[in-house]
Amino acid sequence: MSLYCGIACRRKSLWCYRLLSTYVTKTRYLLELKEDDDACKTAQQTGAFYLFHSLAPLLQKSEHQYLAPQHSLSELEKLLAKFGQDTQRIEDSVLLGCSEKHEAWFALDLVLNSSSPINASLQKPQMETELKGSFIELRKALFQLNEKDASLLSTAQALLRWHDAHQFCSRSGQPSKKNMAGSKRVCPSNKIIYYPQIQVNLRELEAAAWFSHDEVATALRRNNPYTQQQNGTFPFWLPPKLAIAHQLIKEWVEKPTCSALPA
Repeated sequence: MSLYCGIACRRKSLWCYRLLSTYVTKTRYLLELKEDDDACKTAQQTGAFYLFHSLAPLLQKSEHQYLAPQHSLSELEKLLAKFGQDTQRIEDSVLLGCSEKHEAWFALDLVLNSSSPINASLQKPQMETELKGSFIELRKALFQLNEKDASLLSTAQALLRWHDAHQFCSRSGQPSKKNMAGSKRVCPSNKIIYYPQIQVNLRELEAAAWFSHDEVATALRRNNPYTQQQNGTFPFWLPPKLAIAHQLIKEWVEKPTCSALPA
């Protein structure tokens, strides 16, 4: 018995060590990408891109949920070239994270910062056909995304929105420059560095108004993630408890001051 316990303890210790080692390695790798533009550009060669259109992510319908497709750099370059956009726009992408095998994940909005946003908007249906998906508002698809996609897309949207709103230095008024990873913006004139501030927009969550505050609170208390309205016509899915999306919903429900919006 003691021998069995000793083997089990050693296996558990080895598993914990490997898990910690993987976490440390990934953290160091991501830090390198955030600080080294050349390393980040190299990572894009083998990385995966999530696409957005006016902050709406590209999604594909699969049974009861949405999936967020990934695209390689070569696929993205072909898409941009086909729709008359400069492939240099890929530098507007932001780093989201990486897999255990160090495949870097990026997000790019095909409209934000575009030199011809009107033309890009007109091409939206054609882009959706080419990409075999639809650009859907994240708040409308949040309940039907898996844990990984909900977390990545929420982070991506927040980063893309922040960079779109902070294109100029607040002190000099001069255009600020994003680094390759999107982990900061620098003002060339005074060297001031701005770092992304990602905050939960509770008012936006409330304004979505998919369901009432009480309905969502009831769904959070149930063990079954699939919840159906009383008339049985509109089932919805809550993200897993460890997902960022689940925590955002829970925070909104538990926030007493956000139970209603002013008229």
